[in-house]
Parts: sequence; structure tokens; C-alpha cells
Amino acid sequence: MDIRPILTTLRRHKTAAALIVFEVALTCAIICNALFLIQNRVARLQRPSGMAENELVALRITDISTNKDTDALTRGDLAVLRALPGVRSATVSNQVRYGDSAWNSGVGPKPNQQLETASVGVFYAETQTLDTMGMKLIAGRNFREDEIVPLSERIKPGAAPVPVALITKALADKIFPGQDPLGRPFYVGDNEGIRVIGVVEHLMRPNEFNGPASADFSVVYPSRVDYNNGLYLLRVTDPSRREEVLKAAGEALIKNGPQRILSKDNKTVEAMAAEFKRTDHAMVWLLGAVCVALLIVTALGIVGLASFWVQQRTKQIGVRRALGATRGQILRYFQTENFLLTSIGIVLGMVLAFAINLLLMKYYELPRLPALYLPLGALSLWLLGQLAVYGPAKRAAMVPPALATRAA
Repeated sequence: MDIRPILTTLRRHKTAAALIVFEVALTCAIICNALFLIQNRVARLQRPSGMAENELVALRITDISTNKDTDALTRGDLAVLRALPGVRSATVSNQVRYGDSAWNSGVGPKPNQQLETASVGVFYAETQTLDTMGMKLIAGRNFREDEIVPLSERIKPGAAPVPVALITKALADKIFPGQDPLGRPFYVGDNEGIRVIGVVEHLMRPNEFNGPASADFSVVYPSRVDYNNGLYLLRVTDPSRREEVLKAAGEALIKNGPQRILSKDNKTVEAMAAEFKRTDHAMVWLLGAVCVALLIVTALGIVGLASFWVQQRTKQIGVRRALGATRGQILRYFQTENFLLTSIGIVLGMVLAFAINLLLMKYYELPRLPALYLPLGALSLWLLGQLAVYGPAKRAAMVPPALATRAA
């Protein structure tokens, strides 16, 4: 089809054509970034935490007495909790993926690095922590009992440095790329080096200081925190008994140390995960609704403009039909016109999409928009434009030549 008549007609309706181009460009830019954000949120929701979430309950208790030997009472608590019916194992941890506290540090493969190689989540664990939390050890070994030191002893001035640690596979790939991490030291500032004795498949930290890529950067040190600085995690033998175990564990902790207050927020880890992910779920639905609304508004704009142009060009259509133009040619005329306007809008929209992405990268630490989203957005808008213009174009093609001439 010769597009010169189409271009000539569009030059006579510059304002209307520019509005459609602007609408398509804006929709293309927002849709590309919104789809990218949705994909990121969905990927975040689907990431494995490294824990047996549906088998865990968490309890936090706070001391109001002047008791100084909190480590001894913590050991007593653990013995009581492990003896409860329905409890497979129990441990105490300084933080958990879906909790409200975060312990972090910076590590690197060389001592005295000016810049850290990775920001990591710091977990303190004892021998039963791996089994209780459900972490999967994929290389090396677990801590031995003689390596476990109370955290209160570990942080005293002059205390021996942490000799060994477990790290996640993601962190191992980051600080020891292409190498076997077992036996290698990593450093926290100017310490003497902490030797890696084991690698766990996943252990998500509660936050992501350096973006989603750092979510699985975790180290686990052989230390036992006390109940004032951590929370108890219980792994149950039957997930259906979690509430029963949670209630029994709370009562047992109060009996074991009366001058303590049990947190009202004690719950299953699955419930903690649901609350943690609520914002991401809401964001996915919100962005999805924005995409749908934008597509509907754009489609309505195309339908309205095409209908207006069909009405305005009734005489032109009648003349063309009288000169022998087929219904198919009239239909293709309006479809080609829409394709040209949509294509110009898409090109401008791609430039705008990258500009918006640069702002998101600067202010919200989002990753770069993959080029894949641009053809997807373009294809969606081309398809939307053709579907939207089909109705008005078909009405124009169905106008009889004689009726069109009389209407003129």
C-alpha cells in the first residue's frame, strides 16, 4: 500500500496524531518499567529463604529481672523446649529472614580491604541451628560443639577471633568466584581471617542493602546468642501442630524463667513470611492494575480518534469506494495509519522507558531494564492498536459507495 496519502492526511491532523503518539509513548515507557518491576517483585516472592518455613515457630521473650547469666538460662530454655511433645529440634538465633531486626557486616577475600566485596547478613548459630531452620548443607561440615562460644564471651575485649564460619553458596560465588571456598579465609576489616568450613544452599537475610542480588549473602558464626538478643526457633514434627506447640512453648518459657515477658507477636514463620511479603503482593497487584488501566485508556483513545476520523472522511471513503477501492483496502488504510502512529509512539516510548529506568536505578537502586522488555512492550502496543482500530476501520469499509457519496 502507498503510504503517501496516509502521511498527507496525518499532516493535516497534526494535533490529533501527536496526541495518539504521545499517549502510546507514555504507555510504552510505563508498561515496560511496570512489567520489569512486577517481574522483580514476583522473583523476590519466589526466592527460597533456605528455611523449612512451614515447620517453624518463632518465640521472643524479654527479661525484666537483673539476671546476669542469661546464657545459662538460654541453655535451660533450649533443653525445656526440645523436650516438649511435637518439637523436632529447637535453637536460638539472632535474626531470621522475616524478622524485624537485621545484623549485617562487610566481608572480602583480602585483609584490610578499603572497600568490602559484599555486604552480608550475620547469623549466630549453634550445632542444632542448621537442622532446626532447615538449612541445606551442600559442602563441608556443620559446627562442632566445642566451636560454639556464647556471644557475650565472643565480643569481650581481647576475646579470640571467630575462627570458622558457614557461608551461603551465593556469597561463596561472590567472594571466591570459580574457586572451592572450603578452607579459604575471608576477612572482616583487619581480623585474622575466618576459615570457611561449610556452604549452605540458601539463607536469606532480613534485608537487601545492596539490592536483590545481596539477599542471599549470609555468613553463620559459631556463637550462641542469649534470649535477650535473639529469638527461639522450634521445628515441629507435624506442621498441623504448630499453634499447639507455640502455646506450649510460651508457657514452658514463662515457667522456666518467671520474670520474663513473652512477646505478643510470637507466631509461625509461615505467618511471618505472609506479613513480610504483603507489600510485594500489593505492589504486584497495583502495578498490574496500572498496566491494565493504561492499556484500556490508550485503546479507548485510539478507538475515539479512529471513529472521529472515519466520520470526517466519509466523503473521501465514498470517493475511493466509487473509484473501485475494495473493503479490504479501506480496512488496511486505517490499520496502516494506526500502525504508523503506534510505531512512532513506540520509538519515543523506548527512549522514555530508559530515561525512567535510569531515575529508578539512581533513586531506588533497581537494576537496569533488560532490552527484552522493549520488544515485548512494542508488540503489546502494536497488537492493542490494531485491535482498537479494527472496529472503526471495519465500519468505514462497510459503508456503501452510493450512501457515502450522498452523505457527503
